[in-house]
Amino acid sequence: MAPAPAVDAGPAARSPFVRLNELLAGVTPAKPALSLAVGEPRHAAPGFVGDVLAAHLDGFGRYPAGKGLPEFRRAAADWFTRRYALPRPLDAEREVLVLNGSREGLFFAALMARRLISPRKQSLLRDHAPAVLLPNPFYAAYGAGADAAGCESVALPLAGDGSFLPDLDALDGALLDRTVAIYFASPANPQGAIAPRAYLERLVALARFHEVMILSDECYSEIWLGDEPPTGILEVAGGDYANVVAFNSLSKRSSLPGLRCGFCAGDARFMEAFAEFRNVAAPQVPEPLQHVGIAALGDEAHVIASRELYRAKFDIADRVLEGHFGYRRPDGGFFLWLNVASVGGGEAAALRLWEREGLRTVPGGYLCRGEPDGRNPGQDYLRIALVQDLATTEAALPRLVAGLS
Repeated sequence: MAPAPAVDAGPAARSPFVRLNELLAGVTPAKPALSLAVGEPRHAAPGFVGDVLAAHLDGFGRYPAGKGLPEFRRAAADWFTRRYALPRPLDAEREVLVLNGSREGLFFAALMARRLISPRKQSLLRDHAPAVLLPNPFYAAYGAGADAAGCESVALPLAGDGSFLPDLDALDGALLDRTVAIYFASPANPQGAIAPRAYLERLVALARFHEVMILSDECYSEIWLGDEPPTGILEVAGGDYANVVAFNSLSKRSSLPGLRCGFCAGDARFMEAFAEFRNVAAPQVPEPLQHVGIAALGDEAHVIASRELYRAKFDIADRVLEGHFGYRRPDGGFFLWLNVASVGGGEAAALRLWEREGLRTVPGGYLCRGEPDGRNPGQDYLRIALVQDLATTEAALPRLVAGLS
């Protein structure tokens, strides 16, 4: 029998980094500080960024349209078509929107999913609280969106097959009937698990049967460590893309986290309402930044070079961490997800690494919800972001092993 989903009545949106600051407060590290905590790519920005910005500086003199420049939406639609085996090309006018980074889009999407429930779904919710389902661990913006939408956050247990994917067998009909949205990520943050096509097909079928929106976070889609790229949710969504929206950004793909330029695509009905809502409530993306986005979406050379750098860093991890802390090379993403139960769990390990080695890392429990039995599934884990350059990574990982020895 599948384990029960976890329901947490407490705040979902407390930042893991605020908690980390509290944990490490007052502790002076013995060595120079190095952050491996924040998933902020440190690879060089593409060389064309400055020239594109300079060519479009006049765009800072006007308010940008909420939907985004038509040229940007076409560039995003074209990228989806090149990158994925879509059932049909996306309609750039009706099915694509610009975002001020994927985080704000993911946050606001829960509010829109709550607003768009059908009359049938509304009748089912007369005596039940609406729910939003989260992976566990989960990105904090998911929980914040669920809270803002007035929904109960329900964290799904992991499948028992070691895949680090949410257990679809835990999605019973009663839960899905009161669910308005499911947040999902492939590659997963932080475990790097990539969902197989059959898994995604089953997820979409369940969502459609129970009138649930899938909010698919694909911001790590271009960082894969095997031979094949991850399947995107839109590839299995059929020709109408119903009940599915994919979110992406240039932060991870193009190493431009400060650009704050992302995009989403999918279900036309959802996108129409989302565009109307965003016109009055969401942050806009300045036109010059969208022009950088257009250039970035049209260039794959810098993406390939960045992906090769991540692979080289995981080659270092393979060598240094083999046999330590349950390490295994992930399918994608740029995080290590290490089992540090042998040194007291994630909090103890993070404190120890900061004090002894000056390494800043994130306790896995700060990224997870507690389960019905009270246990936090991330409490034994530590998240490490391999975002530094090769030389820094080569120096940092032996420090990590030494600090936990």
